[in-house]
Amino acid sequence: MKIQSQILVALGLGAKRNWHIFFAIIAGAIVGALFPAANHPTVNEIFTFAGQVFIRLIQMVVIPLVVSAIIVGIASLGDGKQLGKIGLKMVLYYAFVTIAAVIIGAVLGGIFSPGTNLEGYISPQQAMEAQQQFNATAAAQKENITNMYLNMIPSNPIHSLANGDMVPIIIFVFILGCALAVIGEINRPVVSFFESIFASTMKITDWIMVLAMPGIFALTAASVSNYGLSVFGDISKFLILIFVGFILQLTVVYPLLVKLFSKLNIWSIYRASAEAMMVAFGTASSSATLPVTIACCERRVGISNKICSFVLPLGATMNMDATALFQTICVIFLTQAYGIQLDFLTIVMVCLFAIVASSTCAGIPGAALITIALVLKILGLTPEQLVQGFAILFTIDRIVDMTRTMLNVTSDIVVASVIADNENEIDRELLSNQETWKEVV
Repeated sequence: MKIQSQILVALGLGAKRNWHIFFAIIAGAIVGALFPAANHPTVNEIFTFAGQVFIRLIQMVVIPLVVSAIIVGIASLGDGKQLGKIGLKMVLYYAFVTIAAVIIGAVLGGIFSPGTNLEGYISPQQAMEAQQQFNATAAAQKENITNMYLNMIPSNPIHSLANGDMVPIIIFVFILGCALAVIGEINRPVVSFFESIFASTMKITDWIMVLAMPGIFALTAASVSNYGLSVFGDISKFLILIFVGFILQLTVVYPLLVKLFSKLNIWSIYRASAEAMMVAFGTASSSATLPVTIACCERRVGISNKICSFVLPLGATMNMDATALFQTICVIFLTQAYGIQLDFLTIVMVCLFAIVASSTCAGIPGAALITIALVLKILGLTPEQLVQGFAILFTIDRIVDMTRTMLNVTSDIVVASVIADNENEIDRELLSNQETWKEVV
């Protein structure tokens, strides 16, 4: 199948599987236009309340999702051998593509300022409150830099969990995950507990996403009711920047990784993994795509099962470079919309925490907007404070989600291919000979 046809199939599959989200956006825009806030304040309050309920539910799962994802992901690296040569390469290559992603996001957001033309859509009172909160947080951090870094190390992890202090939480669970990975089979009761927490949290997220259609309908209706249909035109710059970032990641960063660290041809890898990319676009879930990803890698790219079974499952849960790019641009977009000025060091912190937040992001639809709360936390902000800005993000998230999932899955395949080439665990003849490829989907 030619690549153009595959793209059309992917678009059709995505539209078919996500028709309810697109319908919610369109219906919300129509209803919001029919009931402007100035003439129908009660209706607008109902939309706003329903949207805030949806956002609150999403906030509810952030901490258990982050804690369990980090512990399970690190502990699953297994014994010392797996934590050695292949594990180190996997971490380095995933770090390469993710760091490149957040740099692209920060540069695009900083140069083109996607949120500056949305200041008219934000309540002046909310903007002032957000600015004051950010300034207070920044002042507290600058007043005592030593304490700021010292407080990143939790003296009482339980207290940090209760207060939602994400940095100390992440440091503690990262250390705990490494310890569990090293001590061997004795870790099974604890790891099983967190596997259950992770699975349960993902199931809760699935339940919350059942409310995605009414939630996104309410958020879209509230935005359009307040600001009119012109809001979609004003966020076009934001959308374009996101997709430019994705294109750069696909056509520059991944080829550069392959060129620097292997002798493979990136376009051959893309051809061989086209089905997995299509399914990722259609499902907007890297976890749901994982069986197809493994099948493509083994049956077409020619990667051994040894590499596939180790690298790809971890990648599907922890390697989210396109998500990191998206979250970086989103945080810059939100702060600009609320009139908050970020200095260079703060942007660097945003990039670092976007990497952490993306790596804890479950491979399911809509998860990126759940963990973005982690990045906002370092600025002293919450989704509740930025509810109007979040309403705008939710109206465009699904089409962006489908595209970034496709990139996340592609990144997993590229990294697995490079590692397999390094370890002589790839069948080059199978990769280059399309006639020998087996069916995948």
